[in-house]
Amino acid sequence: MLPFYLLTLAATIQAQSQRLPGSCNFESDTCGYTSEADSTSWTLNRDGRFVSVDAAMSNTQEAEIDADTGPQREITGALLSPVLEQQEWSCLRLVFQISGKGSLEVLQRTEGKSFDKPLWGSQAPSDSWVISSMDLQNGTEPFRVVIEGKPGRSTGSSVAIFEIHISSGYCLECDFEGSHLCGYSNRWNANVNWYVGGDRDQLLHNNIQSDHTYKTGHMMYVDSIYAKTFNEVATLASPMTTVPMSGCLSFQYQRSESRSNLFSVYTRDQLGQYQELWRADRETQSGTLAQWAPAQVDLKAPYSVQLVFEVSFNSPRGGRVAVDDISFSPEFCSTDTEPTFDPSIASCDFESGFCHYAQDQGILSSWSRVSVKPNIFRNGDHTTGSGYFLLSHSQLSRRSSYVSRLMGPTLPANMKYCLRFSYSLRGFNQTDEALAVYLQQQQSSSQEKIWTHGENSRGFWITTEITFQTSQPARLVFVSTCRSFWECGSVALDDINVSLGDCELTVGLLSMSLPGHCDFEAGLCGYAQDKQSDDADWQWRRGPPPTSYTGPRGDHTTGLGYYLHMEASPMLPGQRARLLSRPLRGSKGPQCLHFYYHMYGSGTGRLGIHLLADGEELLLWQLSGEQSIAWLRATVEYQSDSQHQIVFEATRGSSVRSDIAIDDIILQGGPCPEMEIKATAETSNKIE
Repeated sequence: MLPFYLLTLAATIQAQSQRLPGSCNFESDTCGYTSEADSTSWTLNRDGRFVSVDAAMSNTQEAEIDADTGPQREITGALLSPVLEQQEWSCLRLVFQISGKGSLEVLQRTEGKSFDKPLWGSQAPSDSWVISSMDLQNGTEPFRVVIEGKPGRSTGSSVAIFEIHISSGYCLECDFEGSHLCGYSNRWNANVNWYVGGDRDQLLHNNIQSDHTYKTGHMMYVDSIYAKTFNEVATLASPMTTVPMSGCLSFQYQRSESRSNLFSVYTRDQLGQYQELWRADRETQSGTLAQWAPAQVDLKAPYSVQLVFEVSFNSPRGGRVAVDDISFSPEFCSTDTEPTFDPSIASCDFESGFCHYAQDQGILSSWSRVSVKPNIFRNGDHTTGSGYFLLSHSQLSRRSSYVSRLMGPTLPANMKYCLRFSYSLRGFNQTDEALAVYLQQQQSSSQEKIWTHGENSRGFWITTEITFQTSQPARLVFVSTCRSFWECGSVALDDINVSLGDCELTVGLLSMSLPGHCDFEAGLCGYAQDKQSDDADWQWRRGPPPTSYTGPRGDHTTGLGYYLHMEASPMLPGQRARLLSRPLRGSKGPQCLHFYYHMYGSGTGRLGIHLLADGEELLLWQLSGEQSIAWLRATVEYQSDSQHQIVFEATRGSSVRSDIAIDDIILQGGPCPEMEIKATAETSNKIE
């Protein structure tokens, strides 16, 4: 349990505005919060105001663990809020501590849906209370907040919550009246720092104006009096945003000796990369602190960022800067501001055509849109295994050289992008010119090479990603070159995806795993082997299996990652490997399961999908025999009113060449897209 001295916060956390339902300081009770059935209980501490879940389990819980059944199960305590109805945008602030090893996750649960929406999560231990903020978007459906604490099993590990505070407005907004400062924090500097101002004696002694909000309240200020070196910097940082945001950021500021300090506002992403939003004019507000001045700037944050208020001083005579009343509006400050760019216009899976991509009319060799019937000799597309992709140099004559150029739509300037796409080299073309990606400036038509292939991917798809930024409007150009007819093979291209921000931001930083979603890159994602009913385990594998002429050469996600695989060689015909999903809540509406499967080998057996509920199983989908050398996508729609599990069952066939693999499982609430349900594999190969 947490030591008592950790409860001594600077002051009791006060609301900067009226607390909304769902708030709780655990003063004497849990305010309607309850522990979810079948999970470890949260305990209200008798000596202090917090609830916790820790590694010390009750005797009853210990008795549930049988050493003969395998590893001990993970300790999970799920704390459920009362039903909340908030139609306006609100901010949830959590005061918590993770001691030792453990994790804490906050989710949003909507009635009738099987899957909770992740809002925030942390695995960082601390020796004191920590404040985290997360935005709750406005909506009309009632919901519950779910707080999942998972302490490690080591001695002293625990997860504790001191306060849950829900208030109206955005988490970026602050008037600095509450002692928690809305989650804003000063980055400590030995000489200059941001301080809370507002005490009347302090204002008079330091010649600081009163705050902007109430004239008798609080603001944040920084003073150069203790600056000792050139370019001393004081930094005030907001909490990280947790949802995409765009609109107008407003704040009030005071500034003295403007020629001796530099006052700027930046955004900082989770990789620590800065982008300047606003800078104060050097000529404004000189001498003593002037009156409060308003500032406005348009903010576009399609991924998580924090605001950074930064003041730089060159000497102890650099003056002071104060900030107050930070606010946000979803409407841009200026009507001339263009809306946040939608990068989906530069994405394409080529199932319905070329999307917004076009061939270079000045080049004779072109990219062809191709569909390959699933077979055991040649891969189909990357999207479904039986759909369309692009193929370069599919029709050649005896010219000296061949170049195929595919040009994308124009991308706006001064933005960072992440480009992902899948490619496969086919034939003899293994030169560094086989496939390259260029950035072509719109005005000058100059080209910059931003990527060229480095992996030898003959016969299977590889997915790659590139982060790039351009100072001018530009377009992506995919170029495939071969030097002569005799050395020319084909290059396949599929699933181009463009998003905003650095590619690293979506690899474990912004994306929290959803229940039922798994690409197996980091493990089994909560899926488990069925130790009670199967004969063998699914194997977590990377690369080709040990038996030739069966199994995939790489995973579906990237071609170089992990997948789950039933290795047939140590099994007997008819033996099974079974994989269970975590328990899923029932839903009155339909649910959709997507996954990719690989069934290649002359003796391939059977792959089935079952619904396990109340001890009974229902067959949802089944396929037998050799299907293709490619990964194929399956879509299964089902409905279950009660708690259930999805079972992936692979049955060994007649020979050792009967491996079966699965990858990229996605479980979603709601019906499957009609187009996917009706889609069937093409009965013939096609080239357009």
